[in-house]
Amino acid sequence: MLTGNWMSPPAAVQLSGKEVHIWRASLAQDQVSVGQLRQILAPEERKKAERYYRSSDRRQSIVARGILRLIISRYLGFPAAALKFTDNSHGRPSLSEELNQVGLDFNLSHSGDLVLYAFTCGRSVGIDIEVVREEFATLEIAEEFFSPDEIVALRSVPEELRAFAFFNCWTRKESYVKALGEGLSHPLHCFSVSLRPDEKAALLGVDGDADEPERWKMYALEPGIGYVAALIASVPLFSLKKWDW
Repeated sequence: MLTGNWMSPPAAVQLSGKEVHIWRASLAQDQVSVGQLRQILAPEERKKAERYYRSSDRRQSIVARGILRLIISRYLGFPAAALKFTDNSHGRPSLSEELNQVGLDFNLSHSGDLVLYAFTCGRSVGIDIEVVREEFATLEIAEEFFSPDEIVALRSVPEELRAFAFFNCWTRKESYVKALGEGLSHPLHCFSVSLRPDEKAALLGVDGDADEPERWKMYALEPGIGYVAALIASVPLFSLKKWDW
């Protein structure tokens, strides 16, 4: 079940420098749609999808990248199949510079049957979505990846809410390191985020840089029942719009 205040996009979508747009889409597309999306992918994107062992993972890879191309095409006016991407050393994709005169930055994440995309102009952005899995949300895993402050906060959460709090922490940390462009290569225990269900999403502290939290604005998202998601983008402050694909 989907939740949250997600709207249908207007026919002409425009993104100003004072906005961040989030798009939500279903990965559960029919075979005809999957075939159409596959046709607009670059050869290397198709090869990447074919490397997945499970057919469901192959389909989801095709759908996630195909919809990404279609959304960017709406913003820039280029044919979806003509878009070119480059990946940094940590695998974070971005548009090739010759096609990106407006400074469009994006990030995407998928889990379960949902994919989220975040788009900005002239700022950094990161997004993450996860299915809440109680078997994964253990204190042992938290102690391996979370900061000391986060572990203390997690232990203080009632047990029935701990899995939700765990994935609050996980998605907020993931969104931050993705915005930095470093992914999980960035040490996760060296910074802290909020996680308690009664707290607003926030970057609370970064080891060695007391001013870093002031450079970012973080949001908790409600993509669907059983999911947790977070977005972070660099300041100055911005408004958030949420579209359904």
